Amino acid sequence: MTGFERGEIDVLICTTVIEVGVDVHNATVMAVLDADAFGVSTLHQLRGRIGRGGAHGLALLVTRLPDGHPSLERLEQVAEHSDGMTLARLDLQRRREGDVLGAAQAGRASTLKLLRTIRDEKIIVRASELLREISAQDPSWADYPGLRTAVGEYRDLHEGADEFIQRG
Repeated sequence: MTGFERGEIDVLICTTVIEVGVDVHNATVMAVLDADAFGVSTLHQLRGRIGRGGAHGLALLVTRLPDGHPSLERLEQVAEHSDGMTLARLDLQRRREGDVLGAAQAGRASTLKLLRTIRDEKIIVRASELLREISAQDPSWADYPGLRTAVGEYRDLHEGADEFIQRG
């Protein structure tokens, strides 16, 4: 590792465990073998290890998957986009958000019945803004009994709900 960092060794073959510690500014090329085995964020992180010293970096995402395989979409997204937030949104669209009002991280089960975080982001942000305004003006929600009742019912049905409910 030290020899690679000093430029005494031109090629480093390693696992992702070793890669995490690599911070070599003159590293410009990386080949990720079986890239289809990695998620979007890992591939983005790996790619970010090269091209740090001013020279352009080239990340080769190598796979043996046949054309048309569903996992290739993930690799194509990483190849097309270098912005981490864009990749996070694409990954979220593909895998879904899990239970944003609970602890389950699996992307298919959600207590949100009508909303999806990506599709309905503007509605969710606006609702959050309105809730902050209401809570600032009326912390006990006395003027909003329907809201108070709905949140109370949610709390009664979902153990640990307070952990996911923020007012303000």
